[in-house]
Amino acid sequence: MSDAGTANENEVITTDVVIVGAGPCGLFAVFELGLLDIRAHLVDILPKVGGQCAELYPEKPIYDIPGFPVVTGQALVDNLIEQIKPFGPTFHLNQMIEAVEPTGTAEAPRFRVTTDAGTVFDTKIVIIAAGGGSFQPKKPPIPGIEAYENGSVFYAVRKIEAFRGRNILIVGGGDSALDWTLNLQPVASRVTLMHRRDDFRAAPHSVEQMRALVAAGAMDMKLGQVMGLRGENGKLEAAVCRGTDNATFEIACDTLLPFFGLTMKLGPIADWGLNLDENLIPVDTEKFETSVPGIFAIGDINTYPGKLKLILSGFHEAALCAQKVHRYVYPDKRLTFQYTTSSTSLQKKLGVA
Repeated sequence: MSDAGTANENEVITTDVVIVGAGPCGLFAVFELGLLDIRAHLVDILPKVGGQCAELYPEKPIYDIPGFPVVTGQALVDNLIEQIKPFGPTFHLNQMIEAVEPTGTAEAPRFRVTTDAGTVFDTKIVIIAAGGGSFQPKKPPIPGIEAYENGSVFYAVRKIEAFRGRNILIVGGGDSALDWTLNLQPVASRVTLMHRRDDFRAAPHSVEQMRALVAAGAMDMKLGQVMGLRGENGKLEAAVCRGTDNATFEIACDTLLPFFGLTMKLGPIADWGLNLDENLIPVDTEKFETSVPGIFAIGDINTYPGKLKLILSGFHEAALCAQKVHRYVYPDKRLTFQYTTSSTSLQKKLGVA
């Protein structure tokens, strides 16, 4: 397993399936596909595997997973990752799929899939397992911030090296703000961290590291809020801030990284030519295929009569989806249904025979 940092983004990656979303349903789809000798790459906008379970409620107990009287969100994800190791999936994290272009036919689907990080896939099948949509950053209410976006203002860090030598202002008090403060401090010319109060929601160890850097004069930490931005032609020169005493001051910077949390949006999926029903994707209940042959949707992102938004339901959908995917990937190969408990060939694939 690897993230996007190990892939050569200038090359087109050829694969059987691209799975959009690395939450529980996307992970289990890897297992079901792997049993059928189908290779998969997974793309997720989050910096880690696990979707909502890992990002929103890693410690929250879940009581309706068969065989687990109780399991935390993170433990479920950890077990799923362990379960799919025999199939060696590749993860492309911190990326969002921007375009899906059909290049095949209804009988023999094929797609060119492109992410916002420049990764390009040539794939036969796309499986959307994106939960309620993609996590996208909440934008701070700063007037005129749009003019600076993608040049001076960034809501995610795709490549650390792109920020080398920059004078960076990071705003936020959670794990993302602290993690990127610590990761960017060695490469930036200067890093300033700003938060509304001197109390952070991040891991205590990260907070201690940040305070040690401040004490050593290696970075700055300010209390307050960004109220405006100054600079011509989209090039940031300073952030206009208000302190906890309501006094106004400026912080010189050429880069702003606001980490104000994440919100769920359908995102670019809305532009892929799929039939939609109130931001959900209608599918059939035989194979969970969308209105576009070769594009499937499983988990909370889909809708059909009687749909229940349960992880359990998504697992079921992944299993049936894989059967139809096999017919597309191996049109001349007869599929014989087998049980993992009795099939020695399946057990060899899992490394237990």
